[in-house]
Amino acid sequence: MPLPARRPAAALLTAVACVVTAVFVTTGSAAAVITTTTTSTSATSTSTSTSGSAAPNECPNKQSPPAAEDDAEQPPAGSPAPKPLPVPADPVGGDQLGKCGFVLPPDAATAPPSEVNAASWVLADLDTGAVLAAKDPHARQRPAALIKVLLAMVALNDLKPNTPVLITQEDVDAAKGYSAVGVPAGGKFTVTQLVEAMLLKPGNDVPNALARALGGVPKTLDLMNAAAKQMGALDTRVATPGGLDGPGMSTSAYDLALIYRHAMQMPAFADAAAVKSVTLGGVAVHNTDSLLTTYAGAITGISSNTTDAHSTNLSSAGKAGHRLVAVLLRGETTAFPMYRQSSKLLDYGFALTAANVHQVGVLVDQAPPVKPSVSSSSSVTTTDAANVANAAENTPMYQAFGNVGMPLTIVAGVGVLVVLAMYLRKRRARAARARRLAAQANS
Repeated sequence: MPLPARRPAAALLTAVACVVTAVFVTTGSAAAVITTTTTSTSATSTSTSTSGSAAPNECPNKQSPPAAEDDAEQPPAGSPAPKPLPVPADPVGGDQLGKCGFVLPPDAATAPPSEVNAASWVLADLDTGAVLAAKDPHARQRPAALIKVLLAMVALNDLKPNTPVLITQEDVDAAKGYSAVGVPAGGKFTVTQLVEAMLLKPGNDVPNALARALGGVPKTLDLMNAAAKQMGALDTRVATPGGLDGPGMSTSAYDLALIYRHAMQMPAFADAAAVKSVTLGGVAVHNTDSLLTTYAGAITGISSNTTDAHSTNLSSAGKAGHRLVAVLLRGETTAFPMYRQSSKLLDYGFALTAANVHQVGVLVDQAPPVKPSVSSSSSVTTTDAANVANAAENTPMYQAFGNVGMPLTIVAGVGVLVVLAMYLRKRRARAARARRLAAQANS
């Protein structure tokens, strides 16, 4: 008799113990998972935040060009200053191109020419897109008139080559105080003629005329910026169509080499870039860059400067079956003129190609897939960590017990076991008493 009477009680006791154990394990596991996830996410956030904040500081101009030296980049009254462009998480063109200082092939036999003092430069193969060597290639700088290569691309793509454009007094006035191509007001010239003249000589009158033909300066800037982004020139934001310093103006040596390579793939641009002189309304326009008359195989030579950009240069040449482009930004001409610096850099590039050295990167054919920027990745990860923590706090288990859920569960389980033990003890006592009374009655 005792054994059958105790089996339900033992089973009940075992069941309660199992429930308590399950609750204990579940609570502990949930707490462990929440703690581990939060800690892991926090650690990742800290790591990403550290790398995100350190990356822009490793290279002084990863986010913005050097500080302006005049008020040309001051935004209009009541308008905020443009924020820096996002820095891609992965450097466009390859990881090595995200480095500061010289980026050289490991098998290069010689160092870059000492005559080159530009703060940033890129040397690349126009046909293959291979970047042969560079110095701080993605540093944000100002382009000066080199940006007119992008304007020429947009004009030749969006306007018919033979479309006549009337030069207005507004165009002439746009160049007052700055360099000018010299086209007269009232003259009418085709888009092709204006592009040829613009590529031959720096000036703000012809870019203004082309911008009007494209629908106005604001629309032209939108078209130029959209084209740059589509090509993968993610360091570039155009503030003025002709390259004058303006609020938010930004580019890089890599971007300008990339833009020029894409431009040279357009027959209309390549033809315009090959023109040595053009006459507009009695005004003869020539390219005065000495590279074209002193360097064998020279294709393009563009030199320009502004107060904030300092001196800039874009040069290209062909030799021994290779066509190379050199872009130099923020150079100084006190020791060597820009055409001489670019010619020395081209010589260095042709020596590298002859030695068949390894490339250090590539000029991309199109914009890479969008990834979180270096500046934003840390905040995203921190937010994710906060969301995990909030989710943990909003779970039913956490709301019921808070931070002391596990201790309370243990105490509750012990209490249940004590009450159950007392209940079973009383039940056995009553059963024993009933058996004695029944035995007495039978006797």
